[in-house]
Amino acid sequence: MDLLKNNKRRSAVSTTLYVGLNVGLAIAVLLVVQLVGTLWPAVLLVLLSKWRILAVRPRYWAVNLQANLVDIIVSVGVVILLLGATGHGVLQFGLTLLYIGWLLFLKPRSSHTAISLQAAAAVFVGVTALFMVSYGWPASAVVLAMWGIGYAATRHVLSAYHESHILFLSLVFGFLFAEIGWLTYHWAFAYGVTEFGTIKVPQAAVIALGVSFVAERAYVSHHKHGQIQLNDVLLPILLTSSVIIILFALFNEASVSI
Repeated sequence: MDLLKNNKRRSAVSTTLYVGLNVGLAIAVLLVVQLVGTLWPAVLLVLLSKWRILAVRPRYWAVNLQANLVDIIVSVGVVILLLGATGHGVLQFGLTLLYIGWLLFLKPRSSHTAISLQAAAAVFVGVTALFMVSYGWPASAVVLAMWGIGYAATRHVLSAYHESHILFLSLVFGFLFAEIGWLTYHWAFAYGVTEFGTIKVPQAAVIALGVSFVAERAYVSHHKHGQIQLNDVLLPILLTSSVIIILFALFNEASVSI
């Protein structure tokens, strides 16, 4: 009985410590952004929080880094969004709450649905943040960053299914993201409202998220049935196509060019 009580106490202490550290990280990132007003100190704080990636033998560093790429993309993306929301305290507070939700509720989960949502968050937050800061970058840098986001998100999803061709498929989908990045870099539009400061949602983020949704549904269908069933992908294709057509047909003239 004493052993069980000790285990429960340790579990409670570990849970409290875990929650406290993650909430503290999110608040610290917000405070650094507000006090310093520049990107890199907050990014450095986020990267330092991932010290466990390197707390193993060097031969495992690459594996750990790839396993944490989605979390790093979301975390750095949140820093960029917080900086873009400077002067809008309510929005910064809301973003901080969302980041706490990511750290405490979504990131630790390991179900197929949760992993797909984690990858989707990395795509949307990562691409949005990328296009917020890359307006002065060369096209090659944007294309490479888009490739990295696509590679990380794809690998994250496929790892849940123990895909034997995970490297090849991740590289291929990263290339598709790179193509989206190249096209949208030369014809970049974003949508936002004044209350969101400089935060604007680029077309690239919407397109990348829609394409990722269709690809994920197609892969899951193939994984379950040995082939892609039309019923599994028809609705995602129609939804994604409709959103993209509406964006191009109705909102390009009213959007704000990056």
